[in-house]
Amino acid sequence: MSKYLLNKFLFTVDRDPTLVERYRSEPHELVTWWESTVANTLLNCHTDEASTWLRFTAEERAALIDHDHCKLFELGAHPFLTLTLFIAMFERDNNEPLEYQKAYGARMAHFAMPYPDIAT
Repeated sequence: MSKYLLNKFLFTVDRDPTLVERYRSEPHELVTWWESTVANTLLNCHTDEASTWLRFTAEERAALIDHDHCKLFELGAHPFLTLTLFIAMFERDNNEPLEYQKAYGARMAHFAMPYPDIAT
């Protein structure tokens, strides 16, 4: 399991509107593409340097594909990264102000302290 890789995925996808839309509409394809092309590049590095060993576990991949922010949190993804990305993807589906954010919080309410470790 790599909390770093989960957070890197959430961070990089959230910063590109095209990737946000792809993640919303075709999550399996985007996760597969991202893992094979972006996962092993260095974050914020503009050279051809890359690693070769980073991969999602089956559990991480399934949580990403299912847009399961609760499972991602359990696996160590930072909740602010999932919240900002998921707001970009799903807030438009709601009619009331902060409706998505309240639903996100309600789905996370079952977590009690100590919370899962989100340190990378």
